[in-house]
Amino acid sequence: MQRTSRMLTPQEALDIILAHVQRLPSEEVGLMDAAGRVLAEPLYAPEDHPPFPAATMDGYAVIHDDTSPWREVIGEQFAGHVTDVTVTPGTAVRITTGAPLPAGADAVVPVEDVELVDDHIVIRREEVRPGENVRPVGADVHRGELIVPAGTVLGPAEIGLAASLGIASVPVSRRPRVSVLSTGDELVDPGQPLGPGQIRDSNRFMLVAALQQAGAEVVWAGRGPDDVERLTELLRERIAESDVVISSGGVSVGERDLISAALRTLGTVHIERLFMKPGKPFHFVTVGRTLLFGLPGNPVSALVGFEIFVMAALRAMTGQQPVIPEPVTVVLAHPIEPGDRIEYQRAIVWCDETGTLFARNTGPQSSARLLSAVGANAYLIVPPRAEPYRPGERLRAILRRPVHGQAR
Repeated sequence: MQRTSRMLTPQEALDIILAHVQRLPSEEVGLMDAAGRVLAEPLYAPEDHPPFPAATMDGYAVIHDDTSPWREVIGEQFAGHVTDVTVTPGTAVRITTGAPLPAGADAVVPVEDVELVDDHIVIRREEVRPGENVRPVGADVHRGELIVPAGTVLGPAEIGLAASLGIASVPVSRRPRVSVLSTGDELVDPGQPLGPGQIRDSNRFMLVAALQQAGAEVVWAGRGPDDVERLTELLRERIAESDVVISSGGVSVGERDLISAALRTLGTVHIERLFMKPGKPFHFVTVGRTLLFGLPGNPVSALVGFEIFVMAALRAMTGQQPVIPEPVTVVLAHPIEPGDRIEYQRAIVWCDETGTLFARNTGPQSSARLLSAVGANAYLIVPPRAEPYRPGERLRAILRRPVHGQAR
Protein backbone atom coordinates (compact mmCIF):
# COMPACT_ATOMS: atom_id res chain seq x y z
CA MET A 1 0.00 0.00 0.00
CA GLN A 2 1.55 3.27 -1.22
CA ARG A 3 0.88 6.16 1.15
CA THR A 4 2.41 9.46 2.12
CA SER A 5 1.75 11.56 5.20
CA ARG A 6 2.74 14.77 3.37
CA MET A 7 -0.02 16.96 2.02
CA LEU A 8 0.22 16.95 -1.76
CA THR A 9 -0.29 20.02 -3.92
CA PRO A 10 -3.18 19.89 -6.40
CA GLN A 11 -0.74 19.49 -9.30
CA GLU A 12 1.06 16.62 -7.57
CA ALA A 13 -2.30 14.95 -6.96
CA LEU A 14 -3.34 15.40 -10.59
CA ASP A 15 -0.06 13.88 -11.77
CA ILE A 16 -0.60 10.81 -9.57
CA ILE A 17 -4.23 10.38 -10.64
CA LEU A 18 -3.54 10.74 -14.36
CA ALA A 19 -0.63 8.30 -14.12
CA HIS A 20 -3.14 5.61 -13.05
CA VAL A 21 -5.84 6.33 -15.63
CA GLN A 22 -6.33 3.81 -18.41
CA ARG A 23 -8.17 4.65 -21.62
CA LEU A 24 -11.58 3.11 -22.02
CA PRO A 25 -12.33 1.04 -25.14
CA SER A 26 -14.14 2.59 -28.08
CA GLU A 27 -17.48 1.70 -29.63
CA GLU A 28 -19.29 2.67 -32.81
CA VAL A 29 -22.49 4.70 -32.43
CA GLY A 30 -24.92 6.22 -34.91
CA LEU A 31 -24.99 9.99 -35.30
CA MET A 32 -28.33 10.23 -33.49
CA ASP A 33 -26.63 8.84 -30.38
CA ALA A 34 -23.31 10.66 -30.73
CA ALA A 35 -24.09 14.03 -29.09
CA GLY A 36 -21.88 14.65 -26.07
CA ARG A 37 -19.70 11.62 -26.77
CA VAL A 38 -15.91 11.85 -27.11
CA LEU A 39 -14.52 10.97 -30.53
CA ALA A 40 -12.08 8.07 -30.16
CA GLU A 41 -10.37 8.35 -33.55
CA PRO A 42 -9.83 11.27 -35.91
CA LEU A 43 -12.43 11.76 -38.63
CA TYR A 44 -11.28 12.35 -42.20
CA ALA A 45 -13.50 13.51 -45.03
CA PRO A 46 -14.40 10.58 -47.30
CA GLU A 47 -15.41 12.97 -50.12
CA ASP A 48 -15.27 16.58 -51.26
CA HIS A 49 -17.88 18.97 -49.97
CA PRO A 50 -19.65 20.27 -51.89
CA PRO A 51 -19.26 17.43 -54.42
CA PHE A 52 -20.28 19.75 -57.27
CA PRO A 53 -20.01 23.49 -58.01
CA ALA A 54 -23.09 25.03 -56.39
CA ALA A 55 -24.89 28.35 -56.56
CA THR A 56 -24.69 30.44 -53.39
CA MET A 57 -27.58 32.75 -54.42
CA ASP A 58 -30.82 32.64 -56.37
CA GLY A 59 -30.16 33.99 -59.84
CA TYR A 60 -29.06 32.98 -63.33
CA ALA A 61 -26.18 30.73 -64.30
CA VAL A 62 -24.18 32.36 -67.10
CA ILE A 63 -20.81 32.48 -68.84
CA HIS A 64 -19.01 35.37 -67.16
CA ASP A 65 -17.40 36.86 -70.30
CA ASP A 66 -20.40 36.40 -72.60
CA THR A 67 -20.84 39.71 -74.47
CA SER A 68 -24.40 39.03 -75.63
CA PRO A 69 -26.69 42.03 -74.89
CA TRP A 70 -29.41 39.64 -73.78
CA ARG A 71 -29.49 35.95 -72.95
CA GLU A 72 -32.20 33.41 -73.56
CA VAL A 73 -33.37 31.48 -70.48
CA ILE A 74 -33.14 27.84 -71.59
CA GLY A 75 -34.04 26.05 -68.36
CA GLU A 76 -34.29 25.99 -64.58
CA GLN A 77 -31.95 24.34 -62.11
CA PHE A 78 -33.22 23.56 -58.60
CA ALA A 79 -31.42 22.09 -55.61
CA GLY A 80 -31.59 18.31 -55.69
CA HIS A 81 -32.12 18.09 -59.45
CA VAL A 82 -29.88 18.27 -62.53
CA THR A 83 -31.21 19.86 -65.72
CA ASP A 84 -29.80 18.37 -68.90
CA VAL A 85 -28.85 21.66 -70.52
CA THR A 86 -25.57 23.38 -71.36
CA VAL A 87 -25.08 27.12 -71.06
CA THR A 88 -23.58 28.62 -74.22
CA PRO A 89 -22.98 32.24 -75.25
CA GLY A 90 -26.32 34.02 -75.43
CA THR A 91 -28.08 31.69 -72.94
CA ALA A 92 -28.67 31.44 -69.19
CA VAL A 93 -30.31 29.04 -66.73
CA ARG A 94 -32.49 30.06 -63.81
CA ILE A 95 -30.86 28.61 -60.63
CA THR A 96 -31.66 28.43 -56.92
CA THR A 97 -29.32 28.54 -53.92
CA GLY A 98 -27.51 25.25 -53.43
CA ALA A 99 -28.32 23.89 -56.87
CA PRO A 100 -25.52 22.44 -59.02
CA LEU A 101 -24.12 24.75 -61.67
CA PRO A 102 -25.21 23.59 -65.13
CA ALA A 103 -22.62 22.59 -67.70
CA GLY A 104 -20.95 25.47 -69.49
CA ALA A 105 -21.73 28.10 -66.83
CA ASP A 106 -19.02 29.61 -64.62
CA ALA A 107 -20.87 32.31 -62.66
CA VAL A 108 -24.25 33.17 -61.13
CA VAL A 109 -25.80 36.62 -61.46
CA PRO A 110 -28.20 37.44 -58.59
CA VAL A 111 -31.85 38.02 -59.49
CA GLU A 112 -31.65 41.64 -58.30
CA ASP A 113 -29.03 42.39 -60.98
CA VAL A 114 -31.14 40.98 -63.80
CA GLU A 115 -34.09 42.29 -65.79
CA LEU A 116 -36.37 39.54 -67.08
CA VAL A 117 -38.03 40.29 -70.41
CA ASP A 118 -40.24 37.52 -71.82
CA ASP A 119 -37.93 34.50 -72.22
CA HIS A 120 -34.60 36.27 -71.91
CA ILE A 121 -32.63 38.34 -69.40
CA VAL A 122 -30.62 41.51 -69.50
CA ILE A 123 -27.83 41.88 -66.94
CA ARG A 124 -27.93 45.37 -65.42
CA ARG A 125 -24.19 45.72 -64.75
CA GLU A 126 -21.11 45.80 -66.88
CA GLU A 127 -18.96 43.02 -65.39
CA VAL A 128 -19.56 39.47 -64.20
CA ARG A 129 -16.58 37.87 -62.47
CA PRO A 130 -15.62 34.22 -63.09
CA GLY A 131 -16.75 32.02 -60.19
CA GLU A 132 -19.04 34.75 -58.86
CA ASN A 133 -21.64 33.36 -56.41
CA VAL A 134 -20.42 29.82 -57.06
CA ARG A 135 -19.10 27.50 -54.37
CA PRO A 136 -16.54 25.24 -56.08
CA VAL A 137 -16.01 21.51 -55.50
CA GLY A 138 -14.29 20.99 -52.13
CA ALA A 139 -14.73 24.62 -51.09
CA ASP A 140 -15.76 23.54 -47.58
CA VAL A 141 -13.86 20.26 -47.19
CA HIS A 142 -11.42 18.35 -49.39
CA ARG A 143 -11.46 14.57 -49.51
CA GLY A 144 -8.95 13.17 -46.99
CA GLU A 145 -8.91 16.35 -44.90
CA LEU A 146 -9.00 16.02 -41.10
CA ILE A 147 -12.41 17.32 -40.10
CA VAL A 148 -12.67 16.42 -36.38
CA PRO A 149 -9.65 15.46 -34.24
CA ALA A 150 -9.77 12.62 -31.74
CA GLY A 151 -10.66 13.73 -28.22
CA THR A 152 -13.35 16.16 -29.39
CA VAL A 153 -16.68 16.21 -27.57
CA LEU A 154 -19.16 15.86 -30.40
CA GLY A 155 -21.69 18.67 -30.66
CA PRO A 156 -24.23 19.80 -33.26
CA ALA A 157 -21.63 21.24 -35.67
CA GLU A 158 -19.41 18.15 -35.64
CA ILE A 159 -22.36 15.79 -36.06
CA GLY A 160 -23.87 17.91 -38.82
CA LEU A 161 -20.54 18.01 -40.65
CA ALA A 162 -20.18 14.22 -40.43
CA ALA A 163 -23.71 13.77 -41.77
CA SER A 164 -23.06 16.15 -44.67
CA LEU A 165 -20.13 13.96 -45.72
CA GLY A 166 -22.09 10.74 -45.61
CA ILE A 167 -20.67 9.46 -42.30
CA ALA A 168 -23.46 7.53 -40.58
CA SER A 169 -21.64 6.36 -37.44
CA VAL A 170 -18.55 7.41 -35.49
CA PRO A 171 -16.09 5.72 -33.10
CA VAL A 172 -16.45 7.10 -29.58
CA SER A 173 -14.99 6.24 -26.21
CA ARG A 174 -17.23 4.15 -24.01
CA ARG A 175 -18.88 6.19 -21.27
CA PRO A 176 -17.20 5.73 -17.87
CA ARG A 177 -19.35 3.60 -15.57
CA VAL A 178 -19.51 5.33 -12.21
CA SER A 179 -20.99 4.45 -8.83
CA VAL A 180 -21.75 7.15 -6.24
CA LEU A 181 -22.33 6.65 -2.54
CA SER A 182 -22.68 9.03 0.35
CA THR A 183 -22.01 8.05 3.96
CA GLY A 184 -23.11 9.28 7.35
CA ASP A 185 -25.97 8.28 9.63
CA GLU A 186 -26.85 11.97 9.91
CA LEU A 187 -28.02 12.09 6.28
CA VAL A 188 -31.66 12.28 5.25
CA ASP A 189 -32.96 12.18 1.68
CA PRO A 190 -34.63 15.29 0.24
CA GLY A 191 -38.35 15.29 0.89
CA GLN A 192 -37.95 13.57 4.26
CA PRO A 193 -38.35 15.42 7.59
CA LEU A 194 -35.20 16.19 9.55
CA GLY A 195 -34.65 14.65 12.94
CA PRO A 196 -32.40 16.05 15.69
CA GLY A 197 -28.86 16.57 14.37
CA GLN A 198 -29.70 15.41 10.85
CA ILE A 199 -28.94 17.07 7.52
CA ARG A 200 -30.13 16.37 4.00
CA ASP A 201 -27.97 14.40 1.62
CA SER A 202 -27.05 16.91 -1.09
CA ASN A 203 -23.76 15.43 -2.25
CA ARG A 204 -25.19 12.33 -3.89
CA PHE A 205 -27.60 14.35 -6.01
CA MET A 206 -24.97 16.98 -6.79
CA LEU A 207 -22.40 14.39 -7.88
CA VAL A 208 -24.88 12.44 -10.02
CA ALA A 209 -25.83 15.68 -11.78
CA ALA A 210 -22.15 16.52 -12.31
CA LEU A 211 -21.48 13.05 -13.74
CA GLN A 212 -24.43 13.24 -16.10
CA GLN A 213 -23.23 16.64 -17.29
CA ALA A 214 -19.76 15.14 -17.80
CA GLY A 215 -21.15 12.39 -20.03
CA ALA A 216 -20.58 9.50 -17.60
CA GLU A 217 -22.96 6.59 -17.07
CA VAL A 218 -24.11 6.47 -13.45
CA VAL A 219 -24.64 2.75 -12.81
CA TRP A 220 -25.52 3.07 -9.12
CA ALA A 221 -26.14 5.81 -6.59
CA GLY A 222 -27.11 5.29 -2.98
CA ARG A 223 -26.23 5.51 0.69
CA GLY A 224 -23.46 3.52 2.29
CA PRO A 225 -24.08 1.63 5.56
CA ASP A 226 -22.54 2.95 8.78
CA ASP A 227 -20.69 -0.28 9.42
CA VAL A 228 -17.17 -0.78 8.12
CA GLU A 229 -17.62 -4.44 7.15
CA ARG A 230 -20.88 -3.91 5.28
CA LEU A 231 -19.48 -0.72 3.71
CA THR A 232 -16.40 -2.60 2.53
CA GLU A 233 -18.57 -5.30 0.98
CA LEU A 234 -20.69 -2.68 -0.79
CA LEU A 235 -17.56 -1.03 -2.15
CA ARG A 236 -16.32 -4.40 -3.45
CA GLU A 237 -19.61 -4.85 -5.32
CA ARG A 238 -19.41 -1.36 -6.80
CA ILE A 239 -15.74 -1.80 -7.79
CA ALA A 240 -16.61 -4.97 -9.72
CA GLU A 241 -19.18 -3.10 -11.84
CA SER A 242 -17.59 0.34 -12.17
CA ASP A 243 -14.71 2.16 -13.80
CA VAL A 244 -14.91 4.81 -11.08
CA VAL A 245 -16.36 4.75 -7.57
CA ILE A 246 -16.98 8.07 -5.82
CA SER A 247 -17.84 8.40 -2.15
CA SER A 248 -18.46 11.52 -0.13
CA GLY A 249 -17.90 11.89 3.58
CA GLY A 250 -15.97 9.70 6.00
CA VAL A 251 -12.45 10.54 4.77
CA SER A 252 -11.20 12.57 7.72
CA VAL A 253 -9.40 11.19 10.79
CA GLY A 254 -12.29 10.57 13.19
CA GLU A 255 -13.11 7.10 14.44
CA ARG A 256 -16.46 7.20 12.58
CA ASP A 257 -14.82 8.03 9.25
CA LEU A 258 -15.51 4.60 7.86
CA ILE A 259 -14.64 5.23 4.23
CA SER A 260 -10.99 5.76 5.14
CA ALA A 261 -10.91 2.45 6.97
CA ALA A 262 -12.69 0.61 4.16
CA LEU A 263 -10.54 2.04 1.38
CA ARG A 264 -7.32 1.01 3.12
CA THR A 265 -8.39 -2.64 3.01
CA LEU A 266 -9.43 -2.63 -0.65
CA GLY A 267 -6.50 -1.48 -2.75
CA THR A 268 -3.55 0.85 -3.09
CA VAL A 269 -3.96 4.21 -1.37
CA HIS A 270 -2.14 6.89 -3.36
CA ILE A 271 -3.49 10.12 -1.81
CA GLU A 272 -4.99 10.90 1.60
CA ARG A 273 -4.50 14.63 2.14
CA LEU A 274 -4.12 17.67 -0.08
CA PHE A 275 -2.47 21.05 0.45
CA MET A 276 -5.61 22.84 -0.70
CA LYS A 277 -8.76 24.47 0.55
CA PRO A 278 -11.49 23.36 0.41
CA GLY A 279 -10.88 19.64 0.27
CA LYS A 280 -7.86 18.82 2.45
CA PRO A 281 -9.13 15.29 3.22
CA PHE A 282 -9.17 13.51 -0.17
CA HIS A 283 -8.57 9.86 -0.94
CA PHE A 284 -7.46 8.36 -4.21
CA VAL A 285 -7.27 4.57 -4.33
CA THR A 286 -6.86 2.08 -7.15
CA VAL A 287 -8.18 -1.48 -7.25
CA GLY A 288 -7.03 -3.02 -10.50
CA ARG A 289 -8.29 -0.71 -13.27
CA THR A 290 -10.97 0.86 -11.05
CA LEU A 291 -10.38 4.33 -9.61
CA LEU A 292 -11.83 5.20 -6.20
CA PHE A 293 -12.22 8.80 -5.06
CA GLY A 294 -13.06 9.53 -1.45
CA LEU A 295 -14.36 13.11 -1.42
CA PRO A 296 -14.96 15.17 1.73
CA GLY A 297 -18.45 15.46 3.18
CA ASN A 298 -18.73 19.25 3.02
CA PRO A 299 -20.65 19.97 -0.20
CA VAL A 300 -18.28 22.61 -1.61
CA SER A 301 -15.25 20.45 -0.82
CA ALA A 302 -16.89 17.53 -2.63
CA LEU A 303 -17.78 19.67 -5.65
CA VAL A 304 -14.31 21.22 -5.94
CA GLY A 305 -12.68 17.81 -5.56
CA PHE A 306 -14.91 16.42 -8.28
CA GLU A 307 -14.37 19.24 -10.76
CA ILE A 308 -10.61 19.49 -10.26
CA PHE A 309 -9.62 15.83 -9.88
CA VAL A 310 -12.42 13.44 -10.86
CA MET A 311 -13.23 15.39 -14.01
CA ALA A 312 -9.59 15.20 -15.10
CA ALA A 313 -9.68 11.43 -14.67
CA LEU A 314 -12.94 11.10 -16.63
CA ARG A 315 -11.56 13.24 -19.45
CA ALA A 316 -8.37 11.18 -19.59
CA MET A 317 -10.31 7.90 -19.56
CA THR A 318 -12.25 8.97 -22.64
CA GLY A 319 -9.31 10.66 -24.39
CA GLN A 320 -10.95 14.07 -24.19
CA GLN A 321 -8.64 16.96 -25.03
CA PRO A 322 -7.41 18.88 -23.23
CA VAL A 323 -7.41 16.66 -20.16
CA ILE A 324 -6.72 19.63 -17.87
CA PRO A 325 -8.05 22.99 -19.11
CA GLU A 326 -5.44 25.73 -19.04
CA PRO A 327 -6.06 28.36 -16.32
CA VAL A 328 -6.55 31.96 -17.43
CA THR A 329 -5.00 35.08 -15.89
CA VAL A 330 -7.45 37.45 -14.20
CA VAL A 331 -7.26 40.86 -12.54
CA LEU A 332 -8.73 41.06 -9.05
CA ALA A 333 -11.64 43.46 -8.70
CA HIS A 334 -11.52 43.53 -4.88
CA PRO A 335 -9.24 42.41 -2.05
CA ILE A 336 -8.83 38.67 -1.50
CA GLU A 337 -7.83 37.23 1.84
CA PRO A 338 -5.48 34.24 1.39
CA GLY A 339 -5.35 31.22 3.67
CA ASP A 340 -2.62 28.83 4.74
CA ARG A 341 -3.18 26.47 1.76
CA ILE A 342 -3.80 26.84 -1.96
CA GLU A 343 -7.44 27.91 -2.09
CA TYR A 344 -9.96 27.42 -4.88
CA GLN A 345 -12.37 30.27 -4.31
CA ARG A 346 -15.67 30.26 -6.18
CA ALA A 347 -15.64 33.31 -8.42
CA ILE A 348 -17.21 35.22 -11.26
CA VAL A 349 -14.92 36.14 -14.16
CA TRP A 350 -15.88 38.68 -16.80
CA CYS A 351 -14.10 40.69 -19.51
CA ASP A 352 -14.13 44.37 -20.39
CA GLU A 353 -14.10 45.96 -23.85
CA THR A 354 -10.33 45.40 -24.15
CA GLY A 355 -10.64 41.68 -23.49
CA THR A 356 -9.04 41.90 -20.04
CA LEU A 357 -10.44 39.31 -17.62
CA PHE A 358 -11.51 40.46 -14.16
CA ALA A 359 -12.60 38.37 -11.18
CA ARG A 360 -14.42 38.65 -7.90
CA ASN A 361 -15.30 35.88 -5.53
CA THR A 362 -18.87 35.00 -4.63
CA GLY A 363 -18.77 36.10 -1.00
CA PRO A 364 -18.24 33.90 2.07
CA GLN A 365 -16.19 30.86 1.04
CA SER A 366 -17.13 28.35 3.74
CA SER A 367 -16.73 24.75 2.52
CA ALA A 368 -20.27 24.05 3.72
CA ARG A 369 -21.79 27.02 1.82
CA LEU A 370 -22.85 25.51 -1.49
CA LEU A 371 -24.48 28.82 -2.41
CA SER A 372 -20.95 30.11 -3.09
CA ALA A 373 -20.81 27.83 -6.17
CA VAL A 374 -24.20 28.88 -7.57
CA GLY A 375 -23.60 31.28 -10.44
CA ALA A 376 -19.82 30.94 -10.18
CA ASN A 377 -18.17 30.48 -13.56
CA ALA A 378 -14.63 29.98 -12.25
CA TYR A 379 -12.38 28.80 -9.46
CA LEU A 380 -9.98 31.55 -8.43
CA ILE A 381 -6.65 29.95 -7.44
CA VAL A 382 -5.37 31.82 -4.37
CA PRO A 383 -1.87 30.79 -3.21
CA PRO A 384 -1.08 31.25 0.50
CA ARG A 385 0.81 34.35 1.60
CA ALA A 386 1.03 36.64 4.62
CA GLU A 387 -0.77 39.72 3.27
CA PRO A 388 -4.06 40.08 1.37
CA TYR A 389 -4.15 40.23 -2.41
CA ARG A 390 -4.99 43.76 -3.54
CA PRO A 391 -7.36 44.94 -6.28
CA GLY A 392 -5.48 45.03 -9.57
CA GLU A 393 -3.21 42.08 -8.74
CA ARG A 394 -3.26 39.12 -11.08
CA LEU A 395 -4.12 35.54 -10.20
CA ARG A 396 -5.01 32.44 -12.19
CA ALA A 397 -8.50 31.04 -12.52
CA ILE A 398 -10.00 27.81 -13.86
CA LEU A 399 -13.09 28.52 -15.93
CA ARG A 400 -16.15 26.39 -15.20
CA ARG A 401 -18.49 28.15 -17.63
CA PRO A 402 -18.27 30.80 -20.37
CA VAL A 403 -17.10 34.31 -19.61
CA HIS A 404 -19.57 37.18 -20.10
CA GLY A 405 -18.89 40.80 -20.92
CA GLN A 406 -19.67 42.13 -17.48
CA ALA A 407 -19.89 41.03 -13.86
CA ARG A 408 -23.09 39.24 -12.97
